[in-house]
Amino acid sequence: MLPALLALVAVMADSTGAHGLAEYALLAAVPFAAVAALASFGDYLDARDDGVAAFQSLLWGLAVALLVASCAIRSQAIGVPPLAESTLFGCLGVFAVKAGLALAGQARRLSLRPAKP
Repeated sequence: MLPALLALVAVMADSTGAHGLAEYALLAAVPFAAVAALASFGDYLDARDDGVAAFQSLLWGLAVALLVASCAIRSQAIGVPPLAESTLFGCLGVFAVKAGLALAGQARRLSLRPAKP
């Protein structure tokens, strides 16, 4: 959740012209996303039959890669290159897919409860 929030802070900072703040927010998001990716991979290894856990782990890895790419591109440029913006919005898209998967799992649990007699 924190890496997604920091990515949103970076988008808002870029839109207001505070590109330095955006870069620092992305740099702060990388270690949190990496730890979440490792924890998610550990959860997948505990339950190898769960396809959703595998997909969540894969999405965390993709989010880490996109965050690192955006940071690397920004570090060598003046202003914000279009590729850095694209990787940042791609990362936000990954976070949106992850949120959709999490909400779908919660909705499925709520709808499968048996009615009390």
